[in-house]
This record gives sequence, structure tokens and C-alpha cells, in this order.
Amino acid sequence: MAVNWAERNSAFSRSPSRFLSGTTPEAFLAELLRELRDDRASYSVKVLLLSPLCEHPTLLCPSDSVGEETALELMSVFVQCPPKSVQFRCHLLLGLASVLVCTDCMSSRSRVAQDFLDLLLQIAQDTSDLHGEGAQRSLRATACECLRDLEACCPGLLAQRLELLGVLRQREASRLHQAYAGLHTLVLRNAVYQLTQETGAGGEHLKALLGGNTSVAWEAEQDSGPMTSKGSSIMSSLILGPMGTVPALQTGPDCKELRSVLSSLLEESYLLTPLCQAALLHRLTEVVAMVPGVPPAVFRAQLLRLLGTSEVCLLHTTLLMKCAFTDSLFSAEDEAFILKRLVVLSQHPLLSTPEKLFYMDCILHFPENRPISCGDGDETLPVLLTPQLASALVPTVFNDSATMLARLNLLSQVYLEEGEEGDGEEGRGLAYLYEHLTSLLRIVENGGSREIVVTFFRAAFLFLFYFFHVERYSNSLMEKLCELYLRHTHLAPHLINLADQTQEKLTESSWAVALLKALQGVITKAPLGQLTLQELSWHLKMLARVAEEGEIPQHSTLGFLSCVITPSSSSLCVSGDWRLGNSLLGVCRRLLVHPSLDSLLIPLADILQHLTCHYGDTDIQDHARLYYTLLTTLSREKLAGVLAQGLTEGGRQVKKRSLSTIMTEGEGLTSALTIHQTEKAIFGLIGTLSDPQEETDLNQNETESSPGQATAALEAYRAQFHDPGFASEITLNYLLTHIEADDSRFDQLFSIRLHFNLTDDHYEELSDISVPCLFRERPPPKVKLRLKPRRPYPTTLHASAIFTTQDGLSWLTVLPDIHVTFQQAFMSPPAPPAWGRGAKLGLFEGLWDEISSESGDKDLGDCATSLFCCQLEEAALIALVEKHFLPYLISDLSDEEEFKVLFFLPPQSHMLLKIRSEEDAVHFNIATDNWQLLPHMSSYLLTVTS
Repeated sequence: MAVNWAERNSAFSRSPSRFLSGTTPEAFLAELLRELRDDRASYSVKVLLLSPLCEHPTLLCPSDSVGEETALELMSVFVQCPPKSVQFRCHLLLGLASVLVCTDCMSSRSRVAQDFLDLLLQIAQDTSDLHGEGAQRSLRATACECLRDLEACCPGLLAQRLELLGVLRQREASRLHQAYAGLHTLVLRNAVYQLTQETGAGGEHLKALLGGNTSVAWEAEQDSGPMTSKGSSIMSSLILGPMGTVPALQTGPDCKELRSVLSSLLEESYLLTPLCQAALLHRLTEVVAMVPGVPPAVFRAQLLRLLGTSEVCLLHTTLLMKCAFTDSLFSAEDEAFILKRLVVLSQHPLLSTPEKLFYMDCILHFPENRPISCGDGDETLPVLLTPQLASALVPTVFNDSATMLARLNLLSQVYLEEGEEGDGEEGRGLAYLYEHLTSLLRIVENGGSREIVVTFFRAAFLFLFYFFHVERYSNSLMEKLCELYLRHTHLAPHLINLADQTQEKLTESSWAVALLKALQGVITKAPLGQLTLQELSWHLKMLARVAEEGEIPQHSTLGFLSCVITPSSSSLCVSGDWRLGNSLLGVCRRLLVHPSLDSLLIPLADILQHLTCHYGDTDIQDHARLYYTLLTTLSREKLAGVLAQGLTEGGRQVKKRSLSTIMTEGEGLTSALTIHQTEKAIFGLIGTLSDPQEETDLNQNETESSPGQATAALEAYRAQFHDPGFASEITLNYLLTHIEADDSRFDQLFSIRLHFNLTDDHYEELSDISVPCLFRERPPPKVKLRLKPRRPYPTTLHASAIFTTQDGLSWLTVLPDIHVTFQQAFMSPPAPPAWGRGAKLGLFEGLWDEISSESGDKDLGDCATSLFCCQLEEAALIALVEKHFLPYLISDLSDEEEFKVLFFLPPQSHMLLKIRSEEDAVHFNIATDNWQLLPHMSSYLLTVTS
């Protein structure tokens, strides 16, 4: 039965996890590859089959080995695909790039990754379509995109191909010139940055890269390796920070080769689309910033075009160049022109709102030639932005909300900088802003939309943020807000939020408290008989917020509450409205912890007693009775403790509870169901030495074997080593131990669940570990951590734990990081226990010969030999071998002429040592079938021999 791949792919794209719950990634991947190899399937279907690999490569290829095998299959399909199937070949290249990059095969430089790179370069050099339409042109375009993606993910990958890429760019006359220019620029930027990170690199190294001296470039690449993503992120912010932080390549004044390349790229830049021009100029700016030998004046010819551009991306790039080079490229006249142009563009009627907001933001972060402020990232107005120039950006009620607020923010800073706060001519700007604010207020008064309401209160906050100290305006605004509230009590949440934000951001101002006090006055003086139930509810919410301020007297609030529940308003009590009763209790609750409670005690007690006796809702009566009991029996300090409410310095309460907020049982249940976070680590994993029985002593079974038996044993070992089902793991022993000795709550811990997070992909994901209990007075429990390496490199594990304390609460704590060292991956070879010394020596010598030989088994690829030397006396050498190498020693310890040591590093790597004392030093001859382990081995030997 034919498979409907369109439906299957659609189901996979909608929810990959749900789709894979009905199968496995391995099975689905095998189906895709089998169908791709099937000659009977159409190429339109095969294009569809590649989409899962392009969109979710890590789901289908969870490991590097699976990714490499998948890439080999796709390479085979590409080779067998006829040249006429251009669309399918393009999608194959994209699928290959996605798989290799996302599975780290490219960064680890696997064989298939190198073959794919060669294939892309071969396609990029194919000039058969230069004189005609060329069906292969789209294939070359795809190859360029893939090369650019690979270089972006593995910076420095194409550094040795710079000259070739330059030739391809100059030769290309079709629309693909843009793709080649972008690729060339990216590789150039990465190559220069890579040289800045190499000690001693200079002009000769740069000349070698630009001139195509691949041997020198290859040596540099081998020494430093491709840049990490961290290096790439540093590059991306080169010109955004202070110039002193930019890494520099000291080349001297003679940089003719680099200048020639830069000039060629800049001369051709006008041929590119605006977005590609911006990317090219951005990268070249970083290059010039990193090479002091090239003056920024190389960009001078481009400035006239850039200063007059109407493209957002190009203007942004121009500002980045100005940030990087300041007055070394931009004159004072240029600076004034750019600023005026930004002001014009910020109000241009043909531009969209996002564009105008962007230009205003550029004004606020304008990179001046000689900035006065050195704040990084702060909004600092340029000196040249005078009130006269900024007057074109005054806000109006006809602006949309975002534009209005942005203009108000900008103009407020302008008038604040100029000190326009007085009377007369110099205060007209500030007066206009206040008039604009009052115009918004009148719109709100007349029933403005929710958007207008929100905009007004945001504008009010901005005005206060800058001008709260101008009393005639701040006091006038306060009065108008009180009048507004009386007409529209439903604005209470907005006023409370305004008071909260002002109090938080303007800690030196008392305006928020004054506003709340004024609102208290207008509420308590308002005629009670004219209030609706909804208006009364808003008044009570506002008074509850007022009661949080310890500086505000509360006698008028108590008088208002008393009037609400008096016999003249008895209908409110008799009706028993639960929401109204809860609002009344909310005010009372805050008054219970007010600093002036002593003077409020009698009237507050009368109110609570009246609610207890006369309110028409049983729940409200019960809580009022509880409040009355607490008020009349506890001191103020104990009362605050019972109500679980801490006070700030001003008397405002930190925590708030919903409904009546006295829900002891509910709070206890919530606490029991919540996982609490500890302030610091409670316990940690302390490493211990491995148990003696877990080590495999290669000096057991001393029976000698003949050379023929040794060869057979080696073949048997090799067969086991290449068995697909072969797997190894590292077992690390730890003690779970208390490290926090002060808190008795954590003396006895139960149901501990340890969770581990990897910081890299060198190891497989770890399963959680359960520990029944941890008692401070008992011996610490042992924990075995089983690691399955993908690559036996050093790593760090983040650990956390969830546990339960004796009182039944659940806690989360973060454990100290666990550092797994390189030597902890050492194991004895997985050889049969019955092997004799001859078989073990034969294994050692066989592996040594194969690694040393150029014609060794390709399954032991990446072979390498090395030499480590140090100064050690004979006794010290023997002690070193006994302490560090004895479990892995193949030769006899009494044989002092040469010690042979064999390490097995899972999953399938070996490290062999021949240690011999020579006349000048002790030589550690090293052979390995994984050359990437050599730096770690050298570091380890340096540590143990020092």
C-alpha cells in the first residue's frame, strides 16, 4: 500500500513529539532514507521527504554518529541523482547542511563533513552556466548559502579559501555575485578575528590568508581550531561597545592586500540589495575596527551615498560605523547632518510607525563623536539636539499611542537637559508638555477608549518621572487626577498602579503618598448617599491601598467605614453582599497592621463588632469576629505575625491576600503543595576513590602466551571492539553530604531526587537518581553516577535536587557543580579476564603498530602519535607510575627500562604510553586512535608530573 507522505510529513510538522510517539526516530529516519533511495519515487515526493531533516535534524539524528551515517546516505543519493533534477539536488544540499551542523559533525571535522565541504566548493566553482540561463545557477546559489551557513556556525572553517572566494566573487557577473560577496565578506571577517586571538599573529599571517598560502593558513587553523560560538558572539558585538574592547591585529602600516580586498568589496557594494549592503558594510566595519593598520577613511567614498539613504538597514549600519570610528571618519558637519536627518525621518508622514519609532530610538542612543556621558546602553541625548531642533517632534493628541509616548519621552529629556522649568520664554516647552497631558486627561474624562486611558496614565508617569520636582505641575496634576477619579471611579486600578510605579521608581519623591492622601480626602468627603454599590466598592479598594501607607493618618478612613455600616445605611449590611463585605474587611485588615493602630483601636473595634453582629453574610461575620478577637487580645507585633504580613519602612505591606485573606487552612495547604527554593545549597556530592574491586588489574593471570595466542587474542579483542552492540560507561562514586550546617530544618531529609543537566554534548543525558534519606547524624549515603560518554572529554554537570523535610514541605536546592576530569574516564581495556600477560602485551603492541602505521585499519582513523617530556628522577618516576598508572600498566613494574600503559576511554578510544628514562629527560611516547584527546592527555601529564 502506497504511503501518503504529504499527510505523514504534515502530521510530523504539526507535532513531532506526538508523531514519534507512534514510532521511533530511528524507524522514521530509516523510512525516509529508504524512500529517498527508491528510484520509483518521484522527485517531488523526495523533496517533501527532505523537509523533516531540514526542520528537525536533531530529533531524527540524536547523536553525531547517526548524523554522520545519515549524511553519508544523503551524499550517496546526491551522487546518484541526475544533474537535471536541480530542485531536488538543491534540497539535498540544504538537508545535508542541516544534519551536519546540528549534529556537530561539521565542528568535529568528520570525514563526511570534509567531503561535503569539498562538494560545495566544487559546485561553487562550476562556471558552465556563466554564458546563458544556466539551470545549474540555482544549485550554485544553494551551495553558496550552505557555505555561508557552515561558516556562520563554524567560524574560521573557510579561512584558507579566502583567495578562492575572492576570485569567484570577482568572476561572477550574474545575480549570484551578491551571494559570493556575502560569503567572501563573512569569511574575511571571521579569519581576521581568528588571527586576533592567536598569539604573535600579524601582517604576515594575514597576507598568507589573503594570498592563498594555504600551508601557513592551515597551520594557523590547526593551532587555533575553528572559532567557538562564543567567539562568534563576541564578534557580533564588536562595534557596539567601547572601542577599547575590540581585539586588534597588529599588522603595521603596510596592509596593501587587505586594503585591496576592502576597496574591491566596497566598490561593488552598490550592486547589492540594501539588506545585503548593510550586512557587508557591517562586517567590513568589524574588519577595519580589528586592523588598526587600515584607516577608517577607506569608507569615505561610501558616506555620501549612506548619509542620503532612505533605507532603514543602511542608516542603521551608518550609525554602527559612526559608533565604531567616531571623528576618525565622521566630521562635525556629518554628525549634525545625521542628527537632523533622524529628526526629519522621525516625523516623516510617508514612513510607518515602527520606522519612525526606530529613528527616535536612534536619537536617544545617538553615537556622538565626543560623548559626554560614558554610560553603556543608557538613553543619553546628543549635545546637538537642542529644543529648537527637537520642537518638530512635540507630541500631539493625533499621534498613535506608541509615537505619542516616544515623543513625550524624548522631549521631556530635552527640556530637562536644558533646564526649561522656570517661568517666561524658557519654560514654554515644559508648559506645552503639561498642556498636552491635560488634553489627554480631558479626552479620558469625556469617555475615551481603553487605549487612550492607558496612554494617558503612561504619559502621566513619564511626565512625573522627569518633572516631579516642578511642584506647580505635579500638584496641579494631582488635583486633576482626584477630580478625574470622582467622575470615573472605575479608574481606581490605574491610579493605584500609577502610585505604585511612581513610588517604586522615584524613591526620593513623596508625590505618590501625597496623591493617595488627596484621594483619601476626596473619597471620605464625598456624599455617601449618592454612591452606587460599584462606586463604593472602588472607594474601598482605593482606601485599602491608602491604608498601606504608614505616613497617612487613617481616622478619616475609619469615619467613612463607620458611615457605610451605620443604621442610615443599614440596607448595605442587611443585604449581606459578600464582595462588599470582603472589601470592608480588606480595609480593616490593613488597618490592623498600621503603625498608628494604637490611636485607631477603639473605632476599628467598633466597626468589626458591628460587622460581626449585623452583617448579612455568615462568612463576613466569622472573619470580622476573628479580626476583633485578634485586635483585642494581641499586641501589635504579635498581630502582624499572625496576619503573616511584614511591613516595609514606610509601613506598606509586602504581601497581599485575595478574598478575606485570612485563610489559615488554605495557606497551609498551599505551602504544603508548593516546592520551596532554598537560599543556598544544602548538600552536595563529594567524590570518593573507586572501590578496589572495581579496578581491573592487568597484572593478574601471569601466564605467558605465545605470539600466535597473542595475535588471536588481539583479533578477538578487535572483534569485540567493533561489535555494534558494544558500549561502555564510566562509574563515579560520590558521597551525598550536608554542606549547610546552620539550618536545623534540613537535618533529616527524605525522598531525595537528584537531577543532572549537561553543559555540553560530550555525554549522554543522565537519568535522575533517588536517595531514600539523608540524616546529618548518620554516615552519608553512597551515590553511583554512571556516565555514557560520546566523547571522553572533561565536562561539568549542573545538579539539583528535590527533597522533603520532616515537616512535610518539599524543597528544591541547587547542588555545587560536579566537575568530571579527563582522568576519570580512564578504564582498563574490556579484555577477557583469562588473558595472560602475552595476550595483553600483544594487544598493546598490536594497537601501537596500527596507530603508528599509515596503513592502519580505517576504523581506527584519526590516529596520532606524540611525545611528552619532563624532568623526573628514577625514584620519582616509579612512584608516579605506582600512584597514577598501576591499574593500567601492561608491562612488569620491575621492568624499569620501559613502562607500557594502556588506557581505554569509552566509548571506543585508546591511549597508549611508553614511558622511558633517557639521558636528558623522561619521555612519554603517546599513541592514540583519537587525536582530539591529545591536548587533554598533555594537560593531565603536565599536572601529574609537576
